[in-house]
Amino acid sequence: MKKLSYLFFSAAVVVGASANAQLKVEIAGVSSGQIPIAVAMFADEGVAPAQMSAIIRADLERSGIFKVIDAGTVLSETSPIDYGQWKSRGADALVVGSVQKLANGNFNVRYELHDTIKSSEISALGQTPTPRYARLAAHKIADDIYEKLTGTRGAFATRIAYVNENRAAKDYRLEIADADGEGTQVAVRSNEPIISPSWSPDGTKVAYVSFEKRKPVIYVQNLVTGGRKIVVNEKGSNSAPSWSPDGSKLVVSLSKDGHTQVYSVNADGGGLRRLSNSNGIDTEPQWSADGQHIYFTSDRSGGPQIYRMAASGGAATRVTFTGSYNISPRVSSDGKTLAWISQRDGFSLYAMDLASRQEIRLADQATEPSFSPNGKYIMYATKGGGRTSLAVVSVDGRVKQRLTTQAGNIREPNWGPFMK
Repeated sequence: MKKLSYLFFSAAVVVGASANAQLKVEIAGVSSGQIPIAVAMFADEGVAPAQMSAIIRADLERSGIFKVIDAGTVLSETSPIDYGQWKSRGADALVVGSVQKLANGNFNVRYELHDTIKSSEISALGQTPTPRYARLAAHKIADDIYEKLTGTRGAFATRIAYVNENRAAKDYRLEIADADGEGTQVAVRSNEPIISPSWSPDGTKVAYVSFEKRKPVIYVQNLVTGGRKIVVNEKGSNSAPSWSPDGSKLVVSLSKDGHTQVYSVNADGGGLRRLSNSNGIDTEPQWSADGQHIYFTSDRSGGPQIYRMAASGGAATRVTFTGSYNISPRVSSDGKTLAWISQRDGFSLYAMDLASRQEIRLADQATEPSFSPNGKYIMYATKGGGRTSLAVVSVDGRVKQRLTTQAGNIREPNWGPFMK
């Protein structure tokens, strides 16, 4: 529980600066019943700064849901489709498209998704991204494919926040990257540790904790303007910020009245209100997706366990009972699944179906879980080879990814929301 009350940090804002190294993604495991899909090279995609078809293939492969077949040919959305040929190659679906450079320097990106079994078009999408957002256009196509073929919204076009730390060099960075680890940018740079980044629901801001004033203080960083502001600077420890679903409030952990308890505060720093009232340490608060409840960690029963209370505060109900040490609650976007860290022969990532109370052990050597916005994957920090890196596991435990970098340790992940 000691980790839940410290945060030492000294920061300088460097929004928009590029990081030195991208994250490398390693994939292991696949889902049962993979969907076989062929992805053709897009016509004239070489004119764009990013190869659309390659990004789409990588996204689909990373999901573990698809068995991606390399089409080995160029097909645009106007090319004739021989459905029988693709069906004979084992593809249930086919992706085709094209890229055209426009006079203003932007691109016209078009794609179609075809059902080879029914010999029909499933979906089509047209975009006109600037060069800067060419990769995003490809991620949006992958999202459309994922949604049309699985019924669940894809999360390839989302972003992640995490802390990249190099203790030897006293270099700590709050970094923002695409969900595939590309497009890394530095939001905050520091000579001392950074922890607890938390995305606002609209994806424009990240709350975090600093110790630049020689005590833990909660800041909000605006990723659009580069500005930041203090939102909580009470006596004692100010830690563990988490946004309400509507973005109007944060829940935080404060020790202003003695032992650490859960409070709510308006996003502008006003309206501070105490929500929990126990003789123990209440910390790591997280709003439920519907905004009706708050999950948090408390040692009021003797050891740390997960509890739930109404968003307005008051009496709390214990949620976890197996194991004597359960921390870091996170709730999926549909409110059906709880993820947390349990110390049972080491620290492991668990998930629970809140209706049936059934648990599944998803990963070992895990800390700091964060759900993807579609609720299908969980990102977490993990140790291995003397270094901390990020990993992703599907909620059924079948698909696993690891995101590593050549220098430093990456940890404290927080998966951003769907972007409009």
